[in-house]
Amino acid sequence: MFAIPLTENAELRTLDPWHAEEFAANLDRCRESIRPWVGAAFVAEGVDGARATLTRYAEARAKDAARLYGIWRDGTLVGGVLFVSLSVKTGVCEIGCWLEPAAEGNGLVTRACRELLDWAFGERGMHRAEWHCRADNAKSAAVAERLGMTLEGTTRESWPFDGARYDSQIWGVLTSEWKKP
Repeated sequence: MFAIPLTENAELRTLDPWHAEEFAANLDRCRESIRPWVGAAFVAEGVDGARATLTRYAEARAKDAARLYGIWRDGTLVGGVLFVSLSVKTGVCEIGCWLEPAAEGNGLVTRACRELLDWAFGERGMHRAEWHCRADNAKSAAVAERLGMTLEGTTRESWPFDGARYDSQIWGVLTSEWKKP
């Protein structure tokens, strides 16, 4: 089985449709804390919704267009990281993350994203990786900064949520700048 250790008690693994019950439980634990920051289509409701999200990513993975990985700590799915998009043709990918509050503050997302970026640049030949987040999401911006990404710009009122529109940031790192800390 594919598993990359992140810490003594946490690992990164593929997250597939057969994990729907675990994913639904994870989303139940973090739905309210991640809802403002991730796309509405990602925050599924129930096991059927979780399976639909996981199936959508499995189909995108089969097309080499996206990938989804879970972070398990002490055997429990606590969050994950993903290639929101992956284009070998253009050499550009976008990564993202989610994490339940009980797992925050342990460096799990940063470590997991480093693994994704190593793979994207080293194995897949990506030229550029992006990170998109709401401009008021300080935790997300801090991860991008820890990954060595550069804030490239802010798009005004581009992130709709709960009847309002928010500015979003675009962070990026080029393969020539990538150094695994």
